[in-house]
Amino acid sequence: MPIDLKLERFKEENQEELEFCPSAHHPSAPAHESFDISTTVDPSYVIALIRKLLPSDVKIGEKDALGSDEWNKGPKTKGLEFHAVNLSENGGEVEAMAAAQNFGEVDNTKAVDDELQHHHDKHQGVMVGEETWEECGCILWDLAASEDHAEFMVQNLILEVLLATLVVSQSSRITEISLGIIGNLACHETPRKQIASTNGLVKVIVDQLFLDDVPCLCEACRSITLCLQGGEGVVCAEALQDEQILSRILWIADNALNLQLIEKSVGLLLAALESRKEVADILLPPLMKLGLSGLLINLFASEMSILTGERTSERYAVLELILRTIEALSVIDEYSEQICLNKELFQLLNELIKLPDKIEVANSCVTAAVLIANILTDATDLASDLSQDPTFLQGIFDIYPLASGDMEAQSALWSIIARLLSQVQESEMSPSDLHLFVAMFATKVDLIEDELLDHQLDDVEHESSATCGTKVNARRIALKRIFDILTQWKSLEDDKKKVSKGENYINEEDVDNLLNCCHKTWGSCTMDHS
Repeated sequence: MPIDLKLERFKEENQEELEFCPSAHHPSAPAHESFDISTTVDPSYVIALIRKLLPSDVKIGEKDALGSDEWNKGPKTKGLEFHAVNLSENGGEVEAMAAAQNFGEVDNTKAVDDELQHHHDKHQGVMVGEETWEECGCILWDLAASEDHAEFMVQNLILEVLLATLVVSQSSRITEISLGIIGNLACHETPRKQIASTNGLVKVIVDQLFLDDVPCLCEACRSITLCLQGGEGVVCAEALQDEQILSRILWIADNALNLQLIEKSVGLLLAALESRKEVADILLPPLMKLGLSGLLINLFASEMSILTGERTSERYAVLELILRTIEALSVIDEYSEQICLNKELFQLLNELIKLPDKIEVANSCVTAAVLIANILTDATDLASDLSQDPTFLQGIFDIYPLASGDMEAQSALWSIIARLLSQVQESEMSPSDLHLFVAMFATKVDLIEDELLDHQLDDVEHESSATCGTKVNARRIALKRIFDILTQWKSLEDDKKKVSKGENYINEEDVDNLLNCCHKTWGSCTMDHS
């Protein structure tokens, strides 16, 4: 249901509640105290929605309970005191809910507390039903996607309300919505910082990882993933570093059957690898000790088994995420060896590269190629075996168009081609083996001309880039080797050229065009970069 319709319905069903909001008999706040909110949603209704979420056993008044001994006792929160005006311990001065635009101005804190307490007493014993809570929470969940709304909600204590709710909630649905709101708030920089500085909130979010409800676990993983980003990610990393918590995350990723939960849990692990160095330094050592690399390879093997059987399009995103996480791990010096020397991983990547139909899993294939390039950098001996496999090389050429616009991936592909062809000894090849390579090159003549060689202008424009410099050098080596292999084939006697003609027909015109193209481009590269 659209937000506007939800709000209209909420107004109609909660007229008495909304009448509590002071109107004309309270003067408007001075301009310098008004919230600068650009929204079509009346802020007073947002405030009323937030109030609806406040647990019934949380008293309004007197002092901030966050950080108090009573709060730190945990789930037992009877008599918990909640201050709705000034929670200075949680990230500085926070405007009261009662001071919002269109809500009016009250002269002093005591007056606000008295009025709020009167309203609370009036409705004491009338607990907001789960259905009403869910409706209000879902509206706020939607609104939190907007940065303006998110900042306004944080200014008006939604984080404190959600913290209190998570501590006392006995409803999986209420917990899911609370975490969903926090996840949307965490998409924005300022609210994300406020989440990190709200005393006890990150710990309570992390505690939700021990629930058994799939939607709650999905939202908990999403919220934590977002909180790991930015400068405040260290706060979240410190809350996660206990081995029991990290073991739970790995267990969820390894045992989840729900695709969304697999995606969210692996996404959390990826965030731990790709966040700031301080975050990785905290989380990576215990994660590796607990078997992160083995888990990721097992997940990859499972997805490949499904992919080579009955394909399910819904799983493609999971496969890509797993590969991205393995790739992120492969470039971390302290742990790259565990990835690069893993034979099972290399075999799985080989299978993915050779997959006949790559379009549906294009991103995964590109990531796999980048991983192969990283592995060949550390495990150079593997290039010799791969160089004897023309089908693997063909798979690499097939991936190139899928990496259009990704200079790093294109550089990785050229690196693989150059490494493999440098291992080929064309003068010692049998005519049949030589024929296989030439047949493969001939089928890629248009690709080499259109997709590869026409990027010379881009190289000139970006030749100061380290990535581009590596790409140009690898391309030059690859083109020289293709030229040499084609030349060797051309030197064969006609009868030897016709080996397996029916199966792998070679059009000599294509070979001549490719020779000319390689020589022209290779020669140009030699002159330009010598």
